[in-house]
Amino acid sequence: MRLATESIVKPLPSHLFTLHDGNAETRWEAMAGQGYHTPNDRFFVRNHTATPRVDAATWRLLLHGPGLRRAVEVDYRQLRAMPARSVDVTLECAGNARRFYDIQQHEPAPGIQWGLGAVGVARWRGVPLRDLLTMAGLREGAVDVLATGLDAPYVHEGENLGHVRRPIPVRKALDDVLVAYEMNGEPLPVDHGFPARLIVPGWAGIASVKWLGDLEVSTTELFTPWNTLFYPGVTTMTVKSAFELPWPAVLEAGRPHVLRGRSWSGNGRVGHVEASADNGATWHPAERRGPRRDAWLTWSVAWFPRQVGPHVLLARALDETGAGQPPRTARHPFGYHFDAVVRHPIMVTRG
Repeated sequence: MRLATESIVKPLPSHLFTLHDGNAETRWEAMAGQGYHTPNDRFFVRNHTATPRVDAATWRLLLHGPGLRRAVEVDYRQLRAMPARSVDVTLECAGNARRFYDIQQHEPAPGIQWGLGAVGVARWRGVPLRDLLTMAGLREGAVDVLATGLDAPYVHEGENLGHVRRPIPVRKALDDVLVAYEMNGEPLPVDHGFPARLIVPGWAGIASVKWLGDLEVSTTELFTPWNTLFYPGVTTMTVKSAFELPWPAVLEAGRPHVLRGRSWSGNGRVGHVEASADNGATWHPAERRGPRRDAWLTWSVAWFPRQVGPHVLLARALDETGAGQPPRTARHPFGYHFDAVVRHPIMVTRG
């Protein structure tokens, strides 16, 4: 078992995670046999610095700025006493699947070389951000809400850029954003934002600021290193699909296999998934597993491999807006928005 890194508190056993320089990617085979939600112990971790230890007894969330009629400070007890809601939301790093720009398209992009495992779905519980903004008296001219985390300041190329902070438009803040304090029925684990974090459905994970301590509401558009130098123009996430299999996987020839996977999109519900085992010559519809839900679609497809040797499995999805997964995607200079069909290597052996 791999123990926690210097920047991550929870255990990171090698059968659950692939480590990337202080960050942890979920292995997709670790989701085999799991329910709809990604268990907390195998949920990916993306940190810019290190997981801080924040005392809930002294924690305060400050709401302030010219876009509010008054400054408001909320403690942990008060936050948990407010009317709450629970939502299933996909959380995904903007650079998820970045390494496929290189290994599939031979167009490498800088940054953490994530496979498909910088994503997870949890049931988050907390207070709608619009309720907190209403309590502080949101002004008609409010434009952006700047969320700032309590982790250590981030140093990039020798320059101290301050705490991780990224603005979201007021229209999004009033729509579906949550100030969450629970994850899958438990208080937020420390690596996932305890005592409270933002959850911004559909948007890249950088918007869902962890260890939330400050919300500034402006009357002008706001800019920070996290929407200019890093993650410029990144909001909603693209369509992706993944098999719940090792990379590569080994399967026996001459017998049926039920291959399971999951597909998701930041644009909305995934409505259709199909898979191919012959390099895309033929595609077969996948069967939905369980009730239809919004965060991601769980599915399965039957395969009876007859020929021993290397194979490639493909899966592609279509969401409710009509967005899908092309055979190839345009290179992004920062390695974001990879939405092409991923080629999953399989070795078929004799039984």
